[in-house]
Amino acid sequence: MTEPRWLDEREQRMWRAFGDMRRQLDSAMERQLNGESLSGADYHLLVPLSEAPGQRLRARDLRRVVDWDRSRLSHQIRRMEQRGLISREECPGDARGTVIRLTPEGRGAMESATPGQVETVRRLFIDQLSPEEIESLTSIAHRVLGRIAEDALGPGKPVGLDTIDPCSEDPDC
Repeated sequence: MTEPRWLDEREQRMWRAFGDMRRQLDSAMERQLNGESLSGADYHLLVPLSEAPGQRLRARDLRRVVDWDRSRLSHQIRRMEQRGLISREECPGDARGTVIRLTPEGRGAMESATPGQVETVRRLFIDQLSPEEIESLTSIAHRVLGRIAEDALGPGKPVGLDTIDPCSEDPDC
């Protein structure tokens, strides 16, 4: 077994600051959503449904987009369905499939919460960065996401992550 490549003091300071920042941003976003009677998990599902054609997605596709396990998604869908935010429908052409549809109530809840989410992201994160830092952070995030996908899938496998930069392979993009 090889010796671990320990983090030096500078690397450890950066890693801990990054983790603290991520947790604090998640908490701030959750607090803002709680004021709208939504949870972060609710919002996490409402966004892709609101952006999908017909505001509906197959459950398996929604699971892929949010990267949750089947059990977590099923429980969250049940809770949101009970509150009238989403509905389940049979999948045309596939008796085993389920389609998750955003209801008018869910759309209204999302539209009510989104301005606050955007303002919170802007105030706490975006406005703290220069345009150059935004470009650097975007590049870093895409590179790290690509590496994570490569580790999970193996080199040369299709990644399929929506946030990986489509321009990374095309410098003229």
